[in-house]
Amino acid sequence: MIPQSFIQDLLTRVDIVDVIDRHVSLKKQGANYFACCPFHGEKSASFSVSPSKQFYHCFGCGAHGSAIGFLMEYSGLSYVEAIHELARQIGVEVPEERNARRGDTEKAQSLTDLMGIAARFYREQLKHAEPAIAYLKRRGLTGQIAARFGIGYAPEGWQSLQKAVANYADKSLLEAGLVIENEQGRRYDRFRERIMFPIQDSRGNVIAFGGRILDQGEPKYLNSPETPLFEKGRELYGLFQARQSIRASNTVIVVEGYMDVVALAQHGVPNAVATLGTATTATHIQKLFRHADRVVFCFDGDAAGRKAAWRGLEAALETLNDVKQVAFLFLPDSHDPDTYVREHGADAFTEHVANATPLTEFLLAELAREADLSSAEGRARYAHEAKPLVLRIGAGVLKLQVLKAVAKRCALDERELMEAWGLKAPPAPPAPRRDGEPWRKGKGRREDTDPPAARGPRHQPRPLEASLLRIILDHPAWAARLPVDLIPASSDEGRALIAIIDAVSVGDLGSQSALGTLLEHFRNSPHAATLNRLCAEQTNVIDESVIETVFHDTVHALHAKALDDEFSRLAARAGELTPDEKKRYAQLLQQKRRNPTRQPKVSDS
Repeated sequence: MIPQSFIQDLLTRVDIVDVIDRHVSLKKQGANYFACCPFHGEKSASFSVSPSKQFYHCFGCGAHGSAIGFLMEYSGLSYVEAIHELARQIGVEVPEERNARRGDTEKAQSLTDLMGIAARFYREQLKHAEPAIAYLKRRGLTGQIAARFGIGYAPEGWQSLQKAVANYADKSLLEAGLVIENEQGRRYDRFRERIMFPIQDSRGNVIAFGGRILDQGEPKYLNSPETPLFEKGRELYGLFQARQSIRASNTVIVVEGYMDVVALAQHGVPNAVATLGTATTATHIQKLFRHADRVVFCFDGDAAGRKAAWRGLEAALETLNDVKQVAFLFLPDSHDPDTYVREHGADAFTEHVANATPLTEFLLAELAREADLSSAEGRARYAHEAKPLVLRIGAGVLKLQVLKAVAKRCALDERELMEAWGLKAPPAPPAPRRDGEPWRKGKGRREDTDPPAARGPRHQPRPLEASLLRIILDHPAWAARLPVDLIPASSDEGRALIAIIDAVSVGDLGSQSALGTLLEHFRNSPHAATLNRLCAEQTNVIDESVIETVFHDTVHALHAKALDDEFSRLAARAGELTPDEKKRYAQLLQQKRRNPTRQPKVSDS
């Protein structure tokens, strides 16, 4: 684990404006900087970066966070990778590199350097490999696209790589998967006479290779084994090259092969990636959802393609939310993405992508393949097969819609289906009133002659602790001025506020921390959702000229409410009070008589 103290210090030393300006052109307007949001398409600059808060926020889509959060969302880095990248930018080491894991990190660095040497060697070999060049030309690739993806060639010969490395006997070559050692201890190159496709991580470092044989032979594709650098279930081919196009289109296309990715890019569809000889994993989906809201799987329309699509569906269910979408595109017979885009062009392929089958439609249709919905037994089987899949859907509204669709196909309503699945069904709606019958509340008592829908919803004022939390997010240092026993713990906002006060009081969070630092401190805590929700709203921001007054008024109101609540609790037990409680009750009663005015109202900002 990386110490929180280091993360706080790191965020204090980096400037979020510099970090974001490397990727997005910012313009200063007043105290903040603005740009068009890199996370959604827009023409006006609603993306704001605050140097004082070390925090970014888009008033259009609600994206927000610290410098760490920006690198995670924009560059697709993991939390730890983003911290390492920020540390690298200012020339400091992450603490875990100086302790027990230093050896592992140094090893990884040496393997990365070794993979870079091998990639350069293979690229150089391609220049002199006429058969490989002829093959790539037959597949319609230009020199520019080959250079963009770093395509190379592993020549014939058992130990050709020996020309590129200082010591062919170095054990790192074996660890990197570049060589194989037989039982007699003799080494030879893993890749021979193959077109080489470098696999890159989110920083552009080569971490593995995929090699395609030129002529006939098996295996057709040979991948690097898993190494300290490379885990197949986490990486995607072409993601490094496709990032900007994916973000611009808000769509990523997942295909099966290296050549599919490269051919699509060659013909004007640059937002495609490929899995690496393994089924799609939930980690793949999570990584892709960092870059786009829509993931489209593109497979052959045969049985193997539909099976692969089903595995992708299962991997995606838990990661879905009501914003993210997954869809499936099945190409006509005898076509893969490579052949289709070469024959029909980018526009036709892109149109297919736009009209791809949504996940829910594919799910319901595939279940129907195995069940006869014209019979009671078939409908029962359909419901049985659907249950574990529907319950895994992470998107709340989408899950409800799929549940209703399953119920309809089974000739049930959703309440009946939920009860059959052992789920708690929502209460039944009230029976409709007969014409002329007044709406009533309670037995025999007329409440209103108009239906309840005619009444507008009453405005619910924001709880005092929520208003106070909004102020603390703007001025985290003020948390040190709050007595923790004054904050009610009955709401999410109150509990989050108490946690901030505690973190400041024990020194886990510096009293001068900016908003970005505060958010990172609570990133994986139970309060993260509450803090992020308030940050995403960013509406009715209190004017700086009055915020100090509002802060004091809110604290005063909380104090008054606490006294009122205490008085009410004691009054409810008037006949059972201890002597000390009676004394306290008398004090509160006298205080209320001296100051009978109601507690001040606090702005709902």
